[in-house]
Amino acid sequence: MRVVVLIGLFAWLVIKATETSPLPDWRSGELVAVVPDASMVTDSAFESDLVTLFAKHLNVRVRLIKQTSDAAVATLLAGNAHLAAGFRTQSNPSLRYSDGYHKLDERVVCNGKSPRKLEELTSRELVVARESAQEAALRKLREEYDRLDWESRKGSSPIDLLKELAEEQIDCTVANEEQITTMRNYYPGIGRGLSLNFDSDMSWAISAEGDEGLLEEVNRFLAESRKNRALNFALDRHYGHNDRLGRIDVSTFIADTRNVLPHFRQWFQDAADLTGIDWRLIAALAYRESRWDPNAVSFTNVRGLMMLTETTADRMGLQNRLDARENIMAGARYLQLLKEQLPLRITEQNRLWMALAAYNQGMGHLEDARVLARQRGLNPDVWADVRRVMPLLSRPEYYENTRFGRARGGEAVVHVETVRLYHDMLKRLDAEGKLPGSGHFPFGLGKN
Repeated sequence: MRVVVLIGLFAWLVIKATETSPLPDWRSGELVAVVPDASMVTDSAFESDLVTLFAKHLNVRVRLIKQTSDAAVATLLAGNAHLAAGFRTQSNPSLRYSDGYHKLDERVVCNGKSPRKLEELTSRELVVARESAQEAALRKLREEYDRLDWESRKGSSPIDLLKELAEEQIDCTVANEEQITTMRNYYPGIGRGLSLNFDSDMSWAISAEGDEGLLEEVNRFLAESRKNRALNFALDRHYGHNDRLGRIDVSTFIADTRNVLPHFRQWFQDAADLTGIDWRLIAALAYRESRWDPNAVSFTNVRGLMMLTETTADRMGLQNRLDARENIMAGARYLQLLKEQLPLRITEQNRLWMALAAYNQGMGHLEDARVLARQRGLNPDVWADVRRVMPLLSRPEYYENTRFGRARGGEAVVHVETVRLYHDMLKRLDAEGKLPGSGHFPFGLGKN
């Protein structure tokens, strides 16, 4: 009898453990949302930020679940989340979709000889992520090419498959233009691909049995975000710096992270401890400035790893600009000083990008650009707006009316966006465990 009771109790516990807890009230409690999984680094960060803004719009807490597209569909249909982000509109009849907010060109990329025409795809082995926007695009394409077929990979993301493509484990896959551009920064051998001629209009989804009121609120939020440009700012923050590097630059950078960065990593980390700025951002700036060459000298006599002018070195108390460690510390402190000169109402991220622009062209020229932005009805406290007008500082009809005169504003924009890209690459390599630790400093790298 005791055995029967114990078995019954065990069965009851198993059933209770697998029961789904009811979702909290999204109107007044907590919003539970699925966003792209961690392999989709940029997409995951973008959607997470956008969903978090939506939760603030609702004035509720948010709980994010990171999953692949097929898992996200299962989670929605099981009633374990209110919504899921990052779907192609109308891609699954069991879901209902919000208005679209970001159109992306879907492209097929292959190893070996790339297809030049879409009909050639019928003879290639295609692998795509199950329930992804890419699979939805292929379903649409099959209406025109009925012999088109593909493997629908469960538990994979487009980024996973692009990585497999780069490592020649699969023949062809489909990804959108942003995903391809991002992965080309790590695997420059990936081609730009052939357009499927079917843009994915990205949206959020709820289950067909979900709350219609939530979908209405999402559409209201997206409309407001377009109007107040919060959506544009989020897109720029996560995707605006893509595709800044060529194949040789990427290959060289990745090699240098293995062979050169370890000699200076500890000093970048020391500078981070001093300033509170991510050491990988400081390292990215140093690479943009000098390619991590402690003896670098330009024709204008800026010197060292952080390429400091003599005036800046004096201001930072640096006596020998070719002392690698001290140059890094001084450059990081200078970047922090520039940040501190900007109004505190500017968000931390925007202050950092603007400080990088000032590092390149000077605070005076940055302020001129911010004035220009204000005059043109743009937001001078947002880098995405300031960078739109900064190139105007090289044109007489604009710089003649500024306080600090002519500047190479376009150069500053490229500088900031390239540092952002190097920073993103370092973060990704670090997350994948591909950044070596600090090494032994070879003779001559410490002081010169």
